[in-house]
Amino acid sequence: MGRFGLLALGALALSGCNLVVMNPAGDVASQQADLIIYATVLMLIVIVPVLALTVFFAIRYRADNEEAAYDPEWDHSVSLEIVVWSVPLAIIICLAGLTWVATHRLDPYRDLPRITATKAVDENVTPLQVQVVALDWKWLFIYPEYNIATVNEMAVIVDRPVEFKLTSTTVMNAFYIPDMVGMIYAMAGMETELNGVLNSPGTYAGFASHYNGAGFSRMRFDVKALDEAGFDEWTAQVAGAEQPLDRESFVQLEQPSIDNDVHYYGSVQDGLWQRILNMCVGDDKLCMNDMMMVDALGGGGIDGLYNRELYRGLCSADNPEGMFAILRPDLSDRATDITAAMDLLPPETPQMSVPREN
Repeated sequence: MGRFGLLALGALALSGCNLVVMNPAGDVASQQADLIIYATVLMLIVIVPVLALTVFFAIRYRADNEEAAYDPEWDHSVSLEIVVWSVPLAIIICLAGLTWVATHRLDPYRDLPRITATKAVDENVTPLQVQVVALDWKWLFIYPEYNIATVNEMAVIVDRPVEFKLTSTTVMNAFYIPDMVGMIYAMAGMETELNGVLNSPGTYAGFASHYNGAGFSRMRFDVKALDEAGFDEWTAQVAGAEQPLDRESFVQLEQPSIDNDVHYYGSVQDGLWQRILNMCVGDDKLCMNDMMMVDALGGGGIDGLYNRELYRGLCSADNPEGMFAILRPDLSDRATDITAAMDLLPPETPQMSVPREN
């Protein structure tokens, strides 16, 4: 009776759990949940019979069961070998095919082809871009389309694809919104990408899913899924904040802190994301892309020290075209195209390159 009471108590406790991973509010997360179910069912095809046969053999061939057949000379069965090897092999092949197709379909860098299983993405809809910065121990969200930023709170539009660009200022962090999309890492000096969507209005939880230091357990944020009118109202509220997110305020925000309140920035300084990405927001820091250019021009020796000061800022977000004005004046007419290629972005205004006359 005591055992049944413990089982009932355990079932009652589990009934209050929110299995968000298996019942998410976004299409990408739903596909990931389906993949978990399909893989589990395929593996249970082997696991369940093995567990059942273990119990059967233990009962059937126990020491005091004299009716069970006893054949000490038996050592091989072709039929049994076929079953033992062919069934697991078939399951492994099915799992491999299922996983290969699903993981390529759910590539985090891939633009979303659909909103739901029955609704494709409208060709006229542009994904909402959110630039995410993992700090110690808080999350910063920059909305370049609206020129606003928030701390520990973000909002999206229901059924509108969201394109995340992620980086970190210190250690590697794991960005995770279980209701929306799978986990991905944010790393200092690197940019990762994640695409997702929320299909139901509400407020959902996001957090850092891997341990990253003292404030790990408090590194959480809310995700508000709103209709277009609600999202416009939210962006207007954020834009009304007096404090801008510039280099100075970012340096202050970057200081380690735990359990931060939600904070809004009414504007964002131009080029700040590139400086964060290149780890050179402060005036005393050399941008990583500048550093790579210095390495190419002489490294850390005397030549490198000279080049560090000579070319400081030429590859940064402030004035990338300056590099061509000094180093390659013959390419000045193509400076816009080349700098756009360096950032892996299309040029603002397409133009054809015309050979210069000597």
